[in-house]
Amino acid sequence: MSRVRVLVGTRKGAFILTSDGKRQKWDVSGPHFAGWEMFHVKGSPVDPNRLYASQSSSWFGQTMQRSDDGGQTWSTVGNKFVYDGIPGTHQWYDGTQHPWEFARVWHLEPSLTDPDTVYAGVEDAALFRSTDGGQNWEELSGLRKHTTGPSWQPGAGGLCLHTIVLDPTNPQRIYIAISAAGAFRTDDGGVTWKPINRGLRSEYIPNPTAEVGHCVHRIAMHPSRPGVLFMQKHWDVMRSDDAGDNWREVSGNLPTDFGFPIDVHAHEPETIYVVPIKSDAEHFPLEGKLRVYRSRTGGNEWEALTNGLPQSDCYVNVLRNAMCTDRLDSCGIYFGTTGGQVYCSPDAGDSWTPIVRDLPAVLSVEAQTLP
Repeated sequence: MSRVRVLVGTRKGAFILTSDGKRQKWDVSGPHFAGWEMFHVKGSPVDPNRLYASQSSSWFGQTMQRSDDGGQTWSTVGNKFVYDGIPGTHQWYDGTQHPWEFARVWHLEPSLTDPDTVYAGVEDAALFRSTDGGQNWEELSGLRKHTTGPSWQPGAGGLCLHTIVLDPTNPQRIYIAISAAGAFRTDDGGVTWKPINRGLRSEYIPNPTAEVGHCVHRIAMHPSRPGVLFMQKHWDVMRSDDAGDNWREVSGNLPTDFGFPIDVHAHEPETIYVVPIKSDAEHFPLEGKLRVYRSRTGGNEWEALTNGLPQSDCYVNVLRNAMCTDRLDSCGIYFGTTGGQVYCSPDAGDSWTPIVRDLPAVLSVEAQTLP
């Protein structure tokens, strides 16, 4: 029977949760890197024992970690992020007085074909790639040099590149999202980039339909349909059927369309999940009821999933990297909260149980389906 490993990054360390295919009893390992902010922990789809972790501290800065044995042991790997061929931690957008400062790594995306290749999305917004297991990093500088770059503005969490989606059918195509600049796509491996925000509307910017400036929270894709994208924006749940060239709103009957995560069922590309919260000012569930919403029609028609979730006095949030799915026959859905709970649904959202309840605030959740 297949096993599942769930990698959890929190404000005060990383945790590794493991179970068999029934997903009823869980072993908890951690905290790894206790006391450190672990913004993202993710494993290679090629080698499940190869894990990468982003370790950060306001006192000690950014450290990259790698495990080659599924998280039993870790080693520090290269932390020299090279901007446009120039080693260092600061760079300039252009001739203006706008310093480019490297703060932390928000998102790690291992290659779909090579365990030694991994991408990193950082703050201030830039995309890096390592081809030697994280020892050396080089910027894909065409993104930061895009003509719209000087107009990018930080969201509430900073000017962060927080989403990286790799096209499984075209290694030259990568999607990224920046808060608050929007979504971008490359079709040549990162040399050039195209803003893909047509159809997005954001009332809080001077031009609501501008080419860039939108606060995209998360993008999700099913690997069987790499041209279909789903987006959770600052407000609005969106869908694109043409690789991001055009977007349409699919918020439908959601009680609120503000939220952070969005994900797709492993075997049903039209089944998607979001976690609505009250507003951009009040980051908690409506009426104190924690509800995941599922659409089996690719948006517009949504149902509340509440079985096993607290339906009173619950005021936690679910952050953008804190929801994921596994690939077992009965697809498992996972999410973590700022209250330290990690929930699992072994039946695609019909029922939920907490794996753990009292971790530090959860920043990221990633599931690995193991042989």
